[in-house]
Amino acid sequence: MKCTSCGKDNDKVIDSRSARGGLAIRRRRECLDCGERFTTYEYIELKQMLVVKRDGQRVEYDRSKVIAGLIAACQKRPVSIETIENIASEVEHELAADFATEVDSMKIGELLMTKLSEIDKVAYVRFASVYRSFKDVDEFMKELRGLLDNEKGSSD
Repeated sequence: MKCTSCGKDNDKVIDSRSARGGLAIRRRRECLDCGERFTTYEYIELKQMLVVKRDGQRVEYDRSKVIAGLIAACQKRPVSIETIENIASEVEHELAADFATEVDSMKIGELLMTKLSEIDKVAYVRFASVYRSFKDVDEFMKELRGLLDNEKGSSD
């Protein structure tokens, strides 16, 4: 690993432990040239997956797009980047468990919305409003009413 401070590739691992619910290994490293300490994460490399978009186009799955969408939805919300990373990892592992080489973009979006609704309702609504491309305010309000009804049902 290249040092984040000096850019040299001369480090040693000083600590390793399981992270993100066993989905990663967190490693603390120390640069042997400048002494800087930094953290890296090691993940299982998932098989390459193609995403089938709404227009039928097939593109490679890109984790950074998922993270960017989640960050936008969680902007100014009390949701940590670690939580966002965990959501992305959980969804990736659910998709990998299906052993499919192609996955519909709608399935990815639905999984992400489910995870977001469990963590932050406002972030969920933001994500859903972009993802579902509501045609008008009535459609959006119907989604909000459903969310409120579910909230009331779980608090009774």
